[in-house]
Amino acid sequence: MGNRVGCDANMQKVVTAMSDIKLELRNLVKVFSNRPEPALTLLNQGLSKAEVQQRTGLSIGLAGVSAHFKKGEISCVMGLSGSGKSTLIRHINRLIDPTSGEVLLDGQNLLALDLEQLRQVRRHQISMVFQSFALLPQLTVFDNVAFGLQVRGEDKAQTREQVMHWLATVGLEKEAQRYPDELSGGMRQRVGLARALATDAEVLLMDEAFSALDPLTRYELQTQLQQLQANLGKTIIFVTHDVQEAFRLGHHILMLRDGQVEQAGTPQGLLDTPASDYVAQFVQRAQLPT
Repeated sequence: MGNRVGCDANMQKVVTAMSDIKLELRNLVKVFSNRPEPALTLLNQGLSKAEVQQRTGLSIGLAGVSAHFKKGEISCVMGLSGSGKSTLIRHINRLIDPTSGEVLLDGQNLLALDLEQLRQVRRHQISMVFQSFALLPQLTVFDNVAFGLQVRGEDKAQTREQVMHWLATVGLEKEAQRYPDELSGGMRQRVGLARALATDAEVLLMDEAFSALDPLTRYELQTQLQQLQANLGKTIIFVTHDVQEAFRLGHHILMLRDGQVEQAGTPQGLLDTPASDYVAQFVQRAQLPT
């Protein structure tokens, strides 16, 4: 009887852990070629990204990445330039399709969706904030934030209420009728953040979102993101090459190297038990937030 109770308890823990996972990546490989088969064969044989590129002349973005991201957490994808960070995050909303592998959102394989189904996911479930702000210069701040809601065909009055709410949240309600080129870099990034939040998507992708900003503005936006996350509980995947930014924001860290996962875990875990000399050197100057 005791063994049965213990087994049931363990099974419940597994079910609970699985239910906490919002996004899962399964062995993602990206070969930038119309004929990726030679590279795939070598990767499956265990060769590294560098070895495959040398033998085939093909560019490898991801060399087999598996990871999971929990609901309501900020997960930071970290690594040097060329490690595959931006390539990885663009697979989640299928701005890039992998050569092989799976992307699961709430257990559903996004790669199995047709174009219309994918549009619905992008309109309702996943939003993205880009490094370059990606604002439409011919539109006002208000219309940039309203863009996703208008594409969805939302009621005009409801759209206005939502837009002004999020502009107020990021401190830009007085800038609603200005144009992007009239704003500072930090203000433009706040517009991009408001636009992503206005759709009320469950998953927020942020690709080097603060890296183009000066240190003070960057710190302020990090603080604002933490405050928003405390209230909203979004699942946020934040790409950065800055270890201190990752350690300040991230509940979970995914460190990439040469298109593969070098280590995944908490900031404390990476500091205490680095999986390799590479990780140890990367995080040695990092400080955990107090």
